[in-house]
Amino acid sequence: MISWDLALALRDAGVRWSPASGDRFRLLATGRDGDVFTVSDMTIEPHEFDTGVVLGFNGTTEWALDSVALEDALWHPLEGQLRELLGGTFRRLERTTGGYVVGTEVLDDVGTFAAADASDAYARAVLALVAASAEGTP
Repeated sequence: MISWDLALALRDAGVRWSPASGDRFRLLATGRDGDVFTVSDMTIEPHEFDTGVVLGFNGTTEWALDSVALEDALWHPLEGQLRELLGGTFRRLERTTGGYVVGTEVLDDVGTFAAADASDAYARAVLALVAASAEGTP
């Protein structure tokens, strides 16, 4: 799972979350040390209203939490979701002695993004892609 700081950076960069079963998130109010929740058709479901998306906690009275607005939750995308966000720019994932390196290519510009964890390497690559997109590069 990606780090709290990278999850915040993705959110701040404009990466949007449409909750789906299996997605992981934390509550912003509890911070990096808060519990990790998983969206599930049985216990935590996204509900769309005119005012926005709310994550409903179904049948979880022991958590004392009925629902939370999407903007109060921080998505922690999984490896596969990050790879999907990279789309056709993704070239490779390598294991190294220090962790992992993700390789990308955007308009003949080759990038490498290293981290101890593969998910964090993917997240760094997504952040670079979003930044390049904002600059009009991709």
